[in-house]
Amino acid sequence: MTSTVVYEGDLRTTCTHLKSGSSFATDAPPDNHGKGERFSPTDLMATSLATCMLTVMGIKAKTMRFDLNDLKVDVLKIMKSDPRRVGGIELTFHIPDTLGEIDEKTKTILKNTGETCPVIKSIHPEIEIKIDWGRWS
Repeated sequence: MTSTVVYEGDLRTTCTHLKSGSSFATDAPPDNHGKGERFSPTDLMATSLATCMLTVMGIKAKTMRFDLNDLKVDVLKIMKSDPRRVGGIELTFHIPDTLGEIDEKTKTILKNTGETCPVIKSIHPEIEIKIDWGRWS
C-alpha cells in the first residue's frame, strides 16, 4: 500500500503516506461546491507533473555533480467542462541565477529528463501540456 485517504466530510479528505506518516488534506474547489482552502484533487494532478519533473531532473543533476536548488515551477491547471476534467497544464520554469549559465548540452539533458518523467508519460494525450523553460528556452 502507498497511502490511505479518508473522507472527512464537507468535501474534504485527509491523505496519509504510509511509509513516512506524512499527511495533507484536500478540498473541493469553489467552482465545484468546495471552499478551495486546500489543494483539490485536480490541483494535485497538475502539481504532481511539476514535482515529478523537478525530482527526475534533480536526480540527473546529482549524477552530473550539481544541484537544482531554488529551481521553481509555476503551475496553471486549466479545467474543461462536459465532462468536467483537466484540459490543460501550463508550467513556467523560473531558473535561478546559479543555473542560468549552464551549458546548452546540460540544459538539453535536463529538459529531456523532465519531459520524459513518469507523470508526463501517464497523462492522457488529450490534456494539453505547455512548458515554458524561461531563460533555458
